[in-house]
Amino acid sequence: MAKRAYSPKDVASINHKVLPFTGKWKEVFGEPEQGDTWFVSGPSASGKSSFVMQLAKMLCGIGPVLYVSLEEGVGLSMQRRLEQFKMNEVQGAFRIIIDGDIEELGKRLAKPKSAKFIIVDSYQFAFEAGWEYRLTAELIDRFPKKTFIFISQEDKGKPLGKPAIRLKYKAGVKVRTQGYRAYCQGRYAGQVGAYYSIWEAKEVEVYNTTSNGQETEAEDQPPV
Repeated sequence: MAKRAYSPKDVASINHKVLPFTGKWKEVFGEPEQGDTWFVSGPSASGKSSFVMQLAKMLCGIGPVLYVSLEEGVGLSMQRRLEQFKMNEVQGAFRIIIDGDIEELGKRLAKPKSAKFIIVDSYQFAFEAGWEYRLTAELIDRFPKKTFIFISQEDKGKPLGKPAIRLKYKAGVKVRTQGYRAYCQGRYAGQVGAYYSIWEAKEVEVYNTTSNGQETEAEDQPPV
């Protein structure tokens, strides 16, 4: 049977649930649809992990967050980042797992009151654990009301590996970190030119930002 064809009126009548972002989050990322996929990439030491932890803390105010930590596990760097961003303040809504089994994750997410947001760090490590693109896409499609957030390594300005590049195209919210700033490149971008400041002290070092907010001799430019 042929699939339904939608008129503009039909499309306009669909009720889409959005994430209730406010403040700087809304300014930069708009109001993304609930359940759309996020893809966060950037060069090494650009603030990816710090950005995602801040994002996770904010999302805990909306629903439970599950952090699939495959690259760092629960080692010292993770311990220090949790302390830095005071994640104990949201510990009731934040959990970390280090098991990379995609089937077991599916079982976990099928349970009542399971996480609403799933962060996978990183997709390259997940891929090595068996998350080939087809299985990853099937997992996302199986839980349309859950928001998957994938962190990706980069190589020469592009996601590392063809599966990661395919996953980036599937994502509705694309975020790139550069110079301790996060830029939204997806479908829900907020104000033109807006960015999320990940770490102001480091940002000042990179962009030579003066006390009145002016930038001089910036070493990095916003990604295109």
